[in-house]
Amino acid sequence: MVIDAAVDLGALTARVRRHIVRMVYTAKSGHIGGSMSSAEILAVLYGRIMKHDPANPAWEDRDRFIMSKGHATPVQYATLAEFGYFPTSELDTFRQKGTRLQGHSVLGKPGGVENSAGSLGMGLSFGLGIRLGMRLRGQDNHVYVLMGDGEQQEGQVWEAAMAAAHHEVDRLVAIVDRNRVQNDDFVENTMRPQPIDEKYRAFGWEVRSGLDGHDLAQVEEGLAWARDVRGKPAVVIFETIKGKGVSFMEDNPAFHGAPPSDEQFAQAMQELGA
Repeated sequence: MVIDAAVDLGALTARVRRHIVRMVYTAKSGHIGGSMSSAEILAVLYGRIMKHDPANPAWEDRDRFIMSKGHATPVQYATLAEFGYFPTSELDTFRQKGTRLQGHSVLGKPGGVENSAGSLGMGLSFGLGIRLGMRLRGQDNHVYVLMGDGEQQEGQVWEAAMAAAHHEVDRLVAIVDRNRVQNDDFVENTMRPQPIDEKYRAFGWEVRSGLDGHDLAQVEEGLAWARDVRGKPAVVIFETIKGKGVSFMEDNPAFHGAPPSDEQFAQAMQELGA
């Protein structure tokens, strides 16, 4: 099944951002900035692009979503809850001991989480392996892998990119959330990965870049294009804003992995329309 195309994705992303801020504030820890930058991407994936079934997360004919930047679990959990994988009330247990909603994704906790993540750079390899297994079984399901732009500094990303092109693995879609900020600083100050699009093209991928990752129409256009590429893997690079939606968090490296104060929480929720 594909989720009802009538879902209002604009309203959904607003709710997701409020969930993210509340989760990280309540837990007093968590990665807020890179979660906020990915809200539209996940909304379109689950609302328009992927085959999935919240009532049956292990459905064999589902597409897979791999959260390679696995610290961005707030946006993943909030999106899964909004689409009915588990009650939104469970979001209040984020990062609590003994609960399913841990700070980095854990396979199967909750249903709908398709990989365990910790160190960056592993998701594309993981997604490639899943897609190769599907191909051996004669399945035409898609695998979507979300990475950050700082993550492109990891060598394992490029090993996977080379292998995917060599084996002509189609229906493997890499998504780069280019929010230009990583832990502690701007990506360009840490280690320049640009030009990301030309690198993937040189490795043999089909590439779309320069799309606004907060424009739902552009996000859907880019992901639909990548879904339909055949004969090779595809990557879509979205231009986004770290901390999108909250004025003092936007483009602010301090909110890569820090919770808001009481005053900041109140201001953030007001700006997000709570």
